[in-house]
Amino acid sequence: MTGLHHRVDGPDDAPVLVFGPSLGTDLGLFDAQVAAFSDRFRTVRFDLRGHGGSPVPSGDATMADLAGDVVELLDRIGVGRAHYVGVSIGGAIGQQLAVHTDRLLSLAVLASAARFADPDSWATRAATVREKGTDAMVASRVGTWFTHAFQDRDPDGARRLLDMLRATSDEGYAACCAAIGGFDIRGELSGVTVPTLAVAGAEDPATPPEFLRLIADSVPGARYAEVPATAHLLNAEEPDQVNELLAGHLAQAAGR
Repeated sequence: MTGLHHRVDGPDDAPVLVFGPSLGTDLGLFDAQVAAFSDRFRTVRFDLRGHGGSPVPSGDATMADLAGDVVELLDRIGVGRAHYVGVSIGGAIGQQLAVHTDRLLSLAVLASAARFADPDSWATRAATVREKGTDAMVASRVGTWFTHAFQDRDPDGARRLLDMLRATSDEGYAACCAAIGGFDIRGELSGVTVPTLAVAGAEDPATPPEFLRLIADSVPGARYAEVPATAHLLNAEEPDQVNELLAGHLAQAAGR
């Protein structure tokens, strides 16, 4: 599949910074990051297959397929190499790109995994969504995507994230579930050569801190960080803390 919906912000001649979103969200997940970095980076955001404005796929996808979508997008907009930040499945796509392509300058993996928990469950989730729609997933995202404390202090922000899920096509969500269930890059991370940061949400039940520690421990020279009082979509829940970590990582990568 080709033709991911995307948005580019920032100076045309600046280094490129790509943001890869989480399952069930769209490129609006990174509004706070684009606001923080588009003064000095050419930021590129994209929607996964069947998410946001991207075409709805026919059939399941692999993580290699989704990484190929990003390579096609970079080729289409004339980008050779880029810094990459990904959340959840977006972070898995980043790992795939770092291992199997030479397109990355640096990698930041947020709330993700080298192998996601309970791989067999993703086929069940895909079947549920194909039968009942993405709306069937909404109730379970509270406490998983963000903490109850975030919902209490920013109900509009919580609602905005859940509305992204409601707007995601059933087939797009299910196709990406297949990619997650089949993903296991644990034995290949030692081959990553770009500067790498792994960031966990301290209260994330989907990809708990030990998942991100494994990535940091497996990639030579990688750094690990943890954001307190955050769940899975930590970049939306505590954007200032995440942006500070990303700024340090990108500055270090630029000086390497």
